[in-house]
Amino acid sequence: MTLSISSDDIRNQLINTEAKAPVSDADMQQAVRTLLLGLGEDPDREGLRDTPKRVVKALKFLTSGYHQSLDDLLNGAVFHENTNEMVLVRDIDLFSSCEHHILPILGRAHVAYIPNGKVIGLSKIARICEMYARRLQVQERLTQQIANALQGLLQPQGVAVVVEASHMCMVMRGVQKPGSWTVTSSMQGVFADDARTRQEFMDLIRHNPSFH
Repeated sequence: MTLSISSDDIRNQLINTEAKAPVSDADMQQAVRTLLLGLGEDPDREGLRDTPKRVVKALKFLTSGYHQSLDDLLNGAVFHENTNEMVLVRDIDLFSSCEHHILPILGRAHVAYIPNGKVIGLSKIARICEMYARRLQVQERLTQQIANALQGLLQPQGVAVVVEASHMCMVMRGVQKPGSWTVTSSMQGVFADDARTRQEFMDLIRHNPSFH
């Protein structure tokens, strides 16, 4: 099945999977060596000798969402189905990286939509969340990207996304407030327009003990 994705989505959100990296792995590893020197370390000592290579490999994995597209991710898993009841997938673990400090963002997403003739494979909802999470992010944009992707793919009656996360840039540095959680939401269509539908969604995720 060919998916309909707007040109704006392609231009703004999807990265050509065959695009070449602007710098080589060797350049990136040298940058890590420079950082280690700036921190007062010896990058040639035994414990750090392979650290530049490991850091580059880890960063590429943690930002692998830049090299994925919705078309490749979904692989046709959008189906015609005559149903109009809420579909909710909650407790989707998210591991992202703050674009301001490149420190971890750890949390969960709760995603719901009300179909309008089309449904998506349930595992694909988690994969969409993962694709956008594996980029340098701010939580507000991550939440909106997940909602916009589902809205664009399915044209449902509505989409609701709530992301709750702890930011290591607040926990490990700065104000140093462990235990603080940030909650963001995006409500589209009937979830924005109908208070009862929105409340049903919120009640369902609040019954989840992970919701803060």
